[in-house]
Amino acid sequence: MNQPTPVTHPYPRGYVAPPPPPLMIGPLPPRHGEPGWSIWPVRVWPNPVAAAAPRRLVAAAVLAGAVGAAVWRLGSLSIGYVVVGVMVFAIVYGTSQRRPSRREWWGTAVTVALLAVPGLLAAEWLGVLCLMAAWLVGWNTLVGGRTWTAVLAGPLIPWVLPARVIGWARRARPAPGSGRPRRPSVTRITIVAAVTVGLTVVFGGLFASADPAFASLVDHLVPSWRGDEFVARSVVFVIVVSFVLFGGYLMRFPPRLDALAPARMKAVPSWEWAIPLAVLDMLFLGFVAVQATVLFGGHTHVLQTEGLTYAEYARQGFWQLLWVSALTLLVLSAVIRVAGRESAPDRRLLRILVGTLCVMSVVVVISAIHRMWVYQQAYGFSTERLMVITIELWLGAVFVFVLAAGVAMTGRWLPRAVLLAGAVALLGLAATNPERLIADRNIDRYEQTGQLDTAYLLRLSPDIEPALARLPEPMRLCAQYRVREPDPWYEFNLSRWRAPLSSESGIDCTAYWSEVR
Repeated sequence: MNQPTPVTHPYPRGYVAPPPPPLMIGPLPPRHGEPGWSIWPVRVWPNPVAAAAPRRLVAAAVLAGAVGAAVWRLGSLSIGYVVVGVMVFAIVYGTSQRRPSRREWWGTAVTVALLAVPGLLAAEWLGVLCLMAAWLVGWNTLVGGRTWTAVLAGPLIPWVLPARVIGWARRARPAPGSGRPRRPSVTRITIVAAVTVGLTVVFGGLFASADPAFASLVDHLVPSWRGDEFVARSVVFVIVVSFVLFGGYLMRFPPRLDALAPARMKAVPSWEWAIPLAVLDMLFLGFVAVQATVLFGGHTHVLQTEGLTYAEYARQGFWQLLWVSALTLLVLSAVIRVAGRESAPDRRLLRILVGTLCVMSVVVVISAIHRMWVYQQAYGFSTERLMVITIELWLGAVFVFVLAAGVAMTGRWLPRAVLLAGAVALLGLAATNPERLIADRNIDRYEQTGQLDTAYLLRLSPDIEPALARLPEPMRLCAQYRVREPDPWYEFNLSRWRAPLSSESGIDCTAYWSEVR
């Protein structure tokens, strides 16, 4: 009788088999090194490996790059910035398959307005600030998103786009149904280009030699092509092409940055946040009530207080604004994240306490603006003092926005409103032509005291030239801007164009100088 064969197990005694892998619906996501892999989660920003850029977008990007290389100089405040900005937005939205939303229209308009400032005013500090603000507003407009995470991360997206856009543009193809166009050979392109350049150089040189006026026109219209100039123009060409392709890619595959925003924290009992906030409100109320004379005393308070100067009066208000505003915004952000809003009493309590804190903060902002205004009336205007007032106005608007969001119990619009308010405040500062305003106030002071701070005026830009026309001839020559040459057409700036060419003078200007305060 046969014995049964013993069963042998492939695994040792006590081995527990791992659970089966979860069922997958659809294809597996690409792994590291595979086409389509990205450091971004698929839920935030998928990377379509087979997507290709439209041929017309790539052609328009190359054309915009050529125009930008001709009219834009990175180191000069000119109309080149707004020309490039208008081209980029026009191509991006013109080649997309959808119309811009109302939010995108507003963002585009503010960005173009900021880019126009370097072509209108010559103040370098203001031009740089407007360009930085244009970068923030412009890329936030193209990227989209409503949360603080999206607003803060949006301007950083262009730095990670090249890895995606290079392959996307390389796979460019004509529109469906248009047929495959016949490409000219490289030999024919070279021959046509050589003939065109040869004819232009020969006939242009003959015409320039025949007429000095035509030669002068050619010198102004045709930019110089030195070695460093060629490198600079090549860099500008690449930048403009990249901007157009980046915007076109974002129109078709925008990241969902709102998905990266932290989840709302679990609400805590009302008394845990209401008691500290109520105490802070009482502190604000007591401070404003006791210091009402100090906050709004102005000239009378400075003159009646022994040992107090205008500088100390203004400096105290500025640092008060800086610290109080910064800490108050931190407190408000923490309270809004942990406060419960499920019941009507919780919402009512939140509105009362947050609203009181915002109103008191606005009072402090108004006080600081008043202090700085009194200081400027006593000692004159400067770029730093005007910037302080602009920042104070923006912070005051932020508190008003927070107050409105608290009343409506919704703040989805708040991050973009804060960003646009800062850009609008900067545009308002540019609309005042700040350096000309400073020069006008300094000349008003000269008419009253007989002293003019020409050393400070010479540090300003040609924006002040219209104000200098009010000075008598010796003073006007002392404060006149430096010797300079006219700008070529592609570096046009309205303030530099309107300012007359200055000349050196042998007048002794030390008798008119005064110290900067």
